[in-house]
Amino acid sequence: MAGADSDVAETQIAVHWKEEHLVDPPAAFATQANMRDRGIFERFSEENFPECFREYASLLTWDKGWHTTLDASNPPFWKWFVGGRLNVAYNCVDRHLQKYGNKAAIVWVPEPEDEAHGVVTYRELYRRVNEFALVLQSLGLKAGDRVTFHLPMTPELPISMLACARLGIIHNQVFGGFSARACAERVEDSRSRVLVTIDGYYRNGGVIDKKKEADVVVEEAGKLGAQVEKVLVWRRHPGRYISAAPMVEGRDFFVDSLEARFRGKTVAPVSMDSEAPLFLMYTSGSTGKPKGAQHRTGGYLAYVAATSKYVQDIHPEDVYWCFADIGWITGHSYIVYGPLALAATTVMYEGVPLYPDAGRPWRIAERLRVNIFHTAPTTIRMLRKSGPEEPLKYDYHFKAMTTVGEPIEPETWRWFHDVVGKKEAVITDTWWQTETGGFLCSTLPAISPMKPGSAGPGMPGIYPVIYDEDGAVVPAGENKAGNLCIRNPWPGIMQTIWGDPDRFVRTYYSKYNRDRGSKDWHDWPYFAGDGAVLASDGYFRILGRVDDVIKVAGHRLGTKELENAVLTTPEVAEAAAIAMSDEIRGHVPVVYVVLKPGGPGTSPKALEEAIKENVVKQLGPIARPRSVHVVPDLPKTRSGKIMRRVLVAISDGKDYGDITTLANPDVVDAIRKQIQSA
Repeated sequence: MAGADSDVAETQIAVHWKEEHLVDPPAAFATQANMRDRGIFERFSEENFPECFREYASLLTWDKGWHTTLDASNPPFWKWFVGGRLNVAYNCVDRHLQKYGNKAAIVWVPEPEDEAHGVVTYRELYRRVNEFALVLQSLGLKAGDRVTFHLPMTPELPISMLACARLGIIHNQVFGGFSARACAERVEDSRSRVLVTIDGYYRNGGVIDKKKEADVVVEEAGKLGAQVEKVLVWRRHPGRYISAAPMVEGRDFFVDSLEARFRGKTVAPVSMDSEAPLFLMYTSGSTGKPKGAQHRTGGYLAYVAATSKYVQDIHPEDVYWCFADIGWITGHSYIVYGPLALAATTVMYEGVPLYPDAGRPWRIAERLRVNIFHTAPTTIRMLRKSGPEEPLKYDYHFKAMTTVGEPIEPETWRWFHDVVGKKEAVITDTWWQTETGGFLCSTLPAISPMKPGSAGPGMPGIYPVIYDEDGAVVPAGENKAGNLCIRNPWPGIMQTIWGDPDRFVRTYYSKYNRDRGSKDWHDWPYFAGDGAVLASDGYFRILGRVDDVIKVAGHRLGTKELENAVLTTPEVAEAAAIAMSDEIRGHVPVVYVVLKPGGPGTSPKALEEAIKENVVKQLGPIARPRSVHVVPDLPKTRSGKIMRRVLVAISDGKDYGDITTLANPDVVDAIRKQIQSA
């Protein structure tokens, strides 16, 4: 096998996945879709770039038109719709009042199943956004100031976001499950003077005390040299305080108390320059210091509105549920800004997917008549593992489903399509990132067929390419992979890294830029940091982060294709592949698996051999795992992403570091003891 693989250089990632068959969309979907015009690909071809994106911008209401669609004179600091002015809150709320004022903008589902759902109409959203904007204004906050939120999935989060957007204040939402220290680091980096939190919320059957955590955020931020002057506290239950932490006089204020003097009052939306920053979204960095992705106003909103309309097929009449968290870019783009710009009804759920049981998501879908469903492969795998037949028990019908955040294996895709979607729904398997603002690779579901495990072609106006480590283009159809890049700018791309433009250039553009003095955007491809392969039909398959690649005896194996091979074993529900240090080969693959309910039908040794043989069968002997560990669960963040670095440390017998931010830290010690005793 070594000889057979010898043509795979270290500048490429070995690819062994077989190509999947195309699946056509249902005819009923195609006839009602927002985008049925194949001419969009011609309109958004490179010869029509960048003016093609005027079509996206036309979905918005502008206070003043722009004079330049793209200013590329200072690459890679692109400027979009230059000279234009608009307000995001106006576009997401005010302009819908006449036609949709009494329609639900947000339907909120509390985690406790016996608690009534909350419905916020567009008229109610308008009132609440205005009142909180007046509170912020009364504190002296103005356009360009930063405010940090540490909020869970309650309506107060989008209300706070839109209130900031109304005034041009830059918001910085920190995922509610992140630790106080992580929040403090983002407070310090963004130089926020105000922290917005809530007294508490429900998660996995218990109450999380967020106000108590906010006190620690303020303390930790102080140690970093950042002073939080005001802490604004929303109440989870009207008129009742559920935190054990006392309010600090002069610093802490209940939002409802501050809003009392602004009841029924409004503040005019501030007309913002198209290039004005809208929000910061921090993402992890290889240096350990989070990167603050700074997103603009006009280009970002135009891009997420258009991709919501054309990829997810959102109409104002639809009930749309993105089963994700607003603490991540998915929630910003595709729970709040994109759907609300289209006058959609967007569903928010407070709790965890499996509380109180695996049927909860499908009961929500049935009760609310959700017809568009959007979630991550991690959540799909979790639901499949815990209740593979649960969706069939409920009377809901999706017309469209979207996956986001990571590659989805064909086997998982088929369960999602056949069982969750009941073979009635289209699936858009999207690829994008925090930094990109919106979808970059996806099918347009009424026009292009689906392909299990593949994200699809580049979006209209997006020109992807795969380069090897030397900068040579990896051709389509050769079953060779490399680094996925985007050759052109687009409206949704981040403006910069907050406060660190040099890091922005170094991280995303320096790898393949050959002329730092060039003013031509063609010389500045965006380096995504993901490995991918391009099929002859133009569909991209994402293999995972390039820093997740396992290098074995000079060959680079993508973790996702390894895990996909493991998941073809019927007993396996979840899998994580990591690289374990080896004196001879450098690294060898090691696999951790979680089994489906009921346990293995064979002996543990036979199961291990079956998994190894499946990997060899699909990927070749070079990928054969050194060992397979059956564990009770995989260490995950609170957003559901597997923490492979923890498994690497356990496998190598090293310190796995701080695990307090994990959703299931107890499982780490259980795995460590299991490996040590093996």
